[in-house]
Amino acid sequence: MTGSTGGIGVNALRPDATLKVTGEFAYSSDLWHDEMLWGVTLRSPHPYARIRSVDIGEALATPGVYAVLTAADVPGRNAVGLEHADQPVLAEGVVRYQGEPVALVAADHPEIAKRAAKKIKVDYEVWEPVTDAEAALRPGATKIHEGGNLVRHLKLRKGSPAPRADVVVTGEYTVGMQDQAFLGPESGLAIPAEDGGVELYVATQWLHVDQKQICQALDLPPERVRLTLAGVGGAFGGREDLSMHVHACLLAQRTGKPIKMVYDREESFFGHVHRHPATMRYEFGARRDGKLVYAKAEIWFDGGAYASSTGAVVGNGGTMGIGPYVVPNVHVDCYGVYTNNPPCGAMRGFGSVQTAFAYEAQMDKLAEVLGMDPVEVRCINAMEQGSEAPTGQLVDSAAPVEELLRRLEAMPLPPPLPDRPDLRQLPGGVGNTTHGEGVRRGVGYAVAYKNVGFSEGFDDYSTARVRLELVGGEPSVTVHTAAAEVGQGLVTVEQQICRTELGVEKVTVHPKDTTVGSGGSTSASRQTYMTGGAVKAACEKVRERVFALAGSPGDGRLEGGKLVSESRGVLASLAELLGDEVIDETVEWRHRPTEEIDPETGQGFAHVQYAFSAHRAVVDVDVELGLVKVIEMACTQDVGKAINPEAVIGQIQGGTAQGLGLAVMEEIQVKDGYIRNPSFTDYLIPTILDMPPMRIEVLEYPDPHAPYGLRGVGEPPTISSGPAVVAAIRAATGLDLTHAPVRPEHIVSVENGG
Repeated sequence: MTGSTGGIGVNALRPDATLKVTGEFAYSSDLWHDEMLWGVTLRSPHPYARIRSVDIGEALATPGVYAVLTAADVPGRNAVGLEHADQPVLAEGVVRYQGEPVALVAADHPEIAKRAAKKIKVDYEVWEPVTDAEAALRPGATKIHEGGNLVRHLKLRKGSPAPRADVVVTGEYTVGMQDQAFLGPESGLAIPAEDGGVELYVATQWLHVDQKQICQALDLPPERVRLTLAGVGGAFGGREDLSMHVHACLLAQRTGKPIKMVYDREESFFGHVHRHPATMRYEFGARRDGKLVYAKAEIWFDGGAYASSTGAVVGNGGTMGIGPYVVPNVHVDCYGVYTNNPPCGAMRGFGSVQTAFAYEAQMDKLAEVLGMDPVEVRCINAMEQGSEAPTGQLVDSAAPVEELLRRLEAMPLPPPLPDRPDLRQLPGGVGNTTHGEGVRRGVGYAVAYKNVGFSEGFDDYSTARVRLELVGGEPSVTVHTAAAEVGQGLVTVEQQICRTELGVEKVTVHPKDTTVGSGGSTSASRQTYMTGGAVKAACEKVRERVFALAGSPGDGRLEGGKLVSESRGVLASLAELLGDEVIDETVEWRHRPTEEIDPETGQGFAHVQYAFSAHRAVVDVDVELGLVKVIEMACTQDVGKAINPEAVIGQIQGGTAQGLGLAVMEEIQVKDGYIRNPSFTDYLIPTILDMPPMRIEVLEYPDPHAPYGLRGVGEPPTISSGPAVVAAIRAATGLDLTHAPVRPEHIVSVENGG
């Protein structure tokens, strides 16, 4: 993909932009091969059961069916997983959640495959599911896995174990299970190769970790399992784990034909991980002047049936669980737990979203008890550069928490509702349900922070290959990484960095695949930092070789297709110098190392970088009907350096939409282990009509440890937006509101006088 002009700091056009807005972009569900078969998955209808037997005879005899596979047909290790290989490729003996894959069918038509799958007879002995995360850790609880139900327990201990304070506020909070709700369902195409391997074209977030797991399941070496990124229709963490990857490859190898698999929307709800539901108990103690003395918290993350990234979510939720505040005494216990609920893993914000809902509610409670302004109490306790995090880590770059809040506070508020408002301005007004009699306005603030990149000693790196040559007599650069473009704009960033470092206008992004080294996961707001850093480093090596070719090592820059010496001016044009020469450099780039935290105290240099954001929400609430309309969102965020300013704004808007969704509408309803609303009819996400106008101010305080001083952008706005919306609803109603999302019955109930 070759895009338009622009180096870093410029609003460069995405190379895939025109194709996407015209509907011509090929997503993974558009993949096609003339000889392909269709793959379908049979899933468990039960959250917890023993498989007595599986009879595939009738399904296999169906005309048009080429293969029916069960766990016995997995040639390698029947176990996959991001952190722990604890999840079967196909269930073997036991199913641990509703929707667990049990068998696969390949047929020459998708409807034939679906009908054949229904003919597979599975005899289940249904067991009582374990669905409460706290109860799962009590003595005598049923063990879902042999090692027990605890995935990880993180302890944070800092300062005095028995601190005393003038004012104490407590609260218990719960956050529901949110879905990533990407619009492009899980899909891909597996093609058997002549060497006995397989080529997989798939929408994913981490090509090389997918490859590693597929190799283990197929019992094949990496050189025979080749992955290429297909068009991704959204991700938000839901594509970090495997879905149809191994299944399609198994069927392709068994049938010797290409296999296409595409989930429908209902299957997608069963086919990927979700955001962890959380139960949180908090206690904050403060002096009468508002200064925090201590923070205590007990946090339970329901990880569902398999580990996925629960351990890392616990790490994030725990280490950042009291917010961007300076607190001398900290006592936090954070648990990740196995249950028979749907598996949970990565989603934008990754553990910090849930805890931000709790700690920001605590700050509002503290302000109310002290009779202080909510912004003021936050500013009194705000982190700044040089502050100490709960892990004992010094914040060694800008932390403009107070400035973010003050800038929000200074923004003008939207005008009040007129005496005779247009019905479209009211909560539920288009249904003519109200004329504004019970509408109350509220304003709420929240601030949050998020680690960028992988933490706690993880070997976090990215690989970039940069090639400079003449194409048609014109200098041309090809940049090749395996870092997944999932809509966030990485392909544009890669081009911008190459243009800046090499002074060449024509930059082509090579297809993302496993023929180059790993780019790591497109998650943790890390790709611009990590893959951007790798591309920058590779470009620097290319530039060194160009100047060595010119006989002028280390003295100048490339600009406008010319070699420019700092001391001697223009030395030569790239076109004249290169001729038939091809300069090709590959770099594996790492950020500064982090370290594992102490298992007893949680102390240590856990995170490479922090990113900060703040939101103000203005809402109108009909207290008689329980309806909420978000009137305006305002956001301030420090991004270090805006590589592509318009893309940064887009990330802030998109992240805010997901936080707003969690605050007022998004929740997968799970009862006794069963998903009750696996569709966009009953699982609601914000549309363009739900998103209010936004005021956004972007700050650029460079991080001296990061390429170009940048900070990750994508996750912080999802973290601070939701708590701000709920705070505004509390302000409008005077209610405690301890669950997200806020539902009408939380506002209007018998207990509330409704």
